[in-house]
Amino acid sequence: MTAQRPLLLANALLVDPAAGTQVHGGLLVRDGLIADAGPHLAPGAAPEGTETVDCGGRIVAPGLVDMRCFVGEPGYEYRETIASATAAAAAGGVTTLVSQPATDPAVDDPAIVDFLLRRARDTGIVRFHPMAAITKKLAGREMTEFGLLQEAGAVAFTDGARSVTDALVMRRAMTYARDFDALIVHHTEEPSLVGEGVMNEGEFASRLGLAGIPVEAETIMLERDIRLVKLTGARYHAASVTCRDSLAIIARAKNEGLPVTAAVSINHLTLNENDIGSYRTFCKLSPPLRTEDDRLALADAVADGTIDVVVSDHDPQDVETKRLPFAEAAPGAVGVETMLPAALRLVHGGLVPLATLLRALSTAPAQLLRLPGGTLARGEAADLVVIDLDTPWVLDRDDLRSKCKNSPFDEARMSGRVLRTIVGGRTVHAVAG
Repeated sequence: MTAQRPLLLANALLVDPAAGTQVHGGLLVRDGLIADAGPHLAPGAAPEGTETVDCGGRIVAPGLVDMRCFVGEPGYEYRETIASATAAAAAGGVTTLVSQPATDPAVDDPAIVDFLLRRARDTGIVRFHPMAAITKKLAGREMTEFGLLQEAGAVAFTDGARSVTDALVMRRAMTYARDFDALIVHHTEEPSLVGEGVMNEGEFASRLGLAGIPVEAETIMLERDIRLVKLTGARYHAASVTCRDSLAIIARAKNEGLPVTAAVSINHLTLNENDIGSYRTFCKLSPPLRTEDDRLALADAVADGTIDVVVSDHDPQDVETKRLPFAEAAPGAVGVETMLPAALRLVHGGLVPLATLLRALSTAPAQLLRLPGGTLARGEAADLVVIDLDTPWVLDRDDLRSKCKNSPFDEARMSGRVLRTIVGGRTVHAVAG
């Protein structure tokens, strides 16, 4: 590998959500690390031989860390590969991608973790870390070997889009995780209440003639989990909360000092049940889109810190599973490439300050998973994104790098996009011109 030239990102607005600062200036990258940053780094101040990029006053921020992304290797390569997922991530300003274990075979053995890390090294262009399964084959019955999986490189434990319904198994898993100081990431839906439901329960579902899923499917499971956290002391993360009632549960747990955090998907932050319109299957998600009141409550929760992390919940589905009647279509949407542009709607709408949003997209998940990134501090890895806040554009799903094109933002008007993504000091995505 050839030596890297120093790189100066000059004439930028440096937004560091970890430090809570916003300053105009430059950022110098040397040997894959942030060497210096601040107002004193003007275009002519770089050492000889430095590549200089004039950012034109645009934002330079830490690269995003997406901690909920389905990648199809092994077993579902037709939906997504590490190569295609990391290419989409780079285009979306995501410098660290964290995968789900719902593959075939599931990520429940150290050998599979090792396989994924080797594949990422050989084919990926951003940092890649797998989560491992809580239970073997994601069946919810027998725990995996947390210690061995963690040693192999798993950064957290989850059963993906499945809930561990057996409370005793979950208690044992939390106790085990506590002993290894591991993070449990749980999908909070009670399957018996989900039943045959395919969208949020309410008037709109009734008008569409579709079976609904009540918010209680989420809140009952979340309440149970919080009580188990209190019992065991495990570090716990709610994978994707969707409604106002869940926020009250999370806030209460935090006020009690429990080691509880929560995430929301970009879909639930920017869309609501009405976006399903005339049975748009690209908006069929698990958990389902909720009401506009819930969406606004989620945005407020990101702004005030009740919700710690924003995720893409990237879940590619092929054409055959989406071009079906709504009730029969598979849930899920691609999102890693569109997460930041969609999230900027909250900034432009005055719902969430930019620095707060970037903290939820980068600093908080990096800290939660104990990974590098999420900061512009000197000596830290140069995982960076250059953002133009104001460029208007329209999303064409055929332009997406993901193998599947099931985006709920197809043909949506966006304002703001990623101009450059840098991982370890190397540019992995740049917009021409």
